Parts: sequence; structure tokens; C-alpha cells
Amino acid sequence: MSDTVLVDREPPIALVRLNRPDVLNALNEELMGELLAALQALDADADVRCIVLAGNDRAFAAGADIKETFVKATPVTMLEQDLTTKWEGIRRIHKPIIAAVSGYALGGGCELAMTCDIIVASETAQFGQPEVNIGIIPGAGGTQRLTRAVGKYRAMELILTGRRFKADEAKAIGLVAQVYPAARWLEDAKALARLIAEKPPIAVRLATEAIDLAVSSTLEAGLEFERKAFYLLFATEDKNEGVDAFVNKRKAVFKGK
Repeated sequence: MSDTVLVDREPPIALVRLNRPDVLNALNEELMGELLAALQALDADADVRCIVLAGNDRAFAAGADIKETFVKATPVTMLEQDLTTKWEGIRRIHKPIIAAVSGYALGGGCELAMTCDIIVASETAQFGQPEVNIGIIPGAGGTQRLTRAVGKYRAMELILTGRRFKADEAKAIGLVAQVYPAARWLEDAKALARLIAEKPPIAVRLATEAIDLAVSSTLEAGLEFERKAFYLLFATEDKNEGVDAFVNKRKAVFKGK
């Protein structure tokens, strides 16, 4: 593995950083392949319960590497590269992923953030789906995930104009969960990850799946899944631990069992 993706394990969390600063972390085939491999390895690591995905102060990811990916691209080369399958692989990671955005999250960068479970942002963050400005449309889930996050009419305006929008607007329209001061955006994102990592892992996983189903299926299907997941958790040791800790007024220690 090269150094285009950096992994720092800080159990019970891990920090994964995109590392192509010379091109504002533009996404190419190599970076996406390494990112997916890193996330899959962390997903299999029992010591890691929550993952933070970040770039640097200047950019989360400024989009696809246009010079490398699009200039000579044809439908056949795009089909052969099939970069979007890597986005779907990231979506299938079981452990919660927090996208911590500072600076630019444009095009594929915005789409990458939206594959994560939670998006938080530095007050310096700028989001956007500017693909229309070069004659294409979002191709890694932007038209679908942005619409589900902010609604049809806001998504129409953002995608058809290709304009950028800042962190405070992203929070106001529901794309971003929290906006943090620029001086401590990453530490605040890691603190959120540690808070989630303290929770019972099986309950966290099933809650994540239930919420994802709420935006991709019918109410009836979502309620059925929620009910079955709720019942299933009564078979876990963590449920017993949580209830006993509550009754006896002590801090619960969850083991993911």
C-alpha cells in the first residue's frame, strides 16, 4: 500500500486520512482502491469500533482527478474502471464511518462524504456537486444521496447550478450533523467517534442498518426490520450489561457480544 491513504489506529477508534495534498486529495483509481482496502481491514479489526475519514485542513477531497480520469475517458474506459463500485464497497462497511470535512468536499469528494454514516464539518468546509459545469452529472451517488439528504428541490438547485455551499448552509439543510471550529475540527470529530465507540457495537450496527433502510425503502419494510432488530438485541450480553448498569447506576462496559 502506498501513502495515498494514511491509517492511524487509536483504539477504540481509527483515523483514515486521504493523502494527495498536491492535488487537494483528488480521487483516482489508486486512492479509491487503497481507501476501500483500509476500511475493510478496519471493519475486520475487533479493536476498532468507529472510523473517522478525513483529508487535511485544506481539502477533504476536491473531486475526481479530472486530468487523470476524464480527459481521455470513453464510456468503455469508464465501464472498465468502474470506480463507483468502490463507493458501494465503502457503503457496505459495517462499522460507523464519520466523514470529517475541512476545506473542499466537491464532486466525488462530496459523494464520498455522503457514503459515510455521519458528516461533520469544520467551519471552513465547502461542499458542492459542480459536475454540470464540465458537461456531466454526479456519477457516484450524488443525485440520489443528496436528494435523500436535503430533498428534491434543494438538490435540484444545488446540482443544476453546481454552486458551492458552506458548512453552515450544509448543516441548515440537513447534510451535516455538526459544524466545529476550524482550530479543532478533527479532534472534535474524533471525540464524537469515541462517544459512539463506547456504545454497544451490535446495537450500533443494527441502528445504522435501520436508519439506512429508512431512506432507501418503504415505511413498512423499515418498521419490520426495526422490530426484528429490537427483539434480536434482547439476546445479547450487551443488553444485559446495559440494563444492569442502568438499574445499579454505574457505567456500562460493552463487549460487542
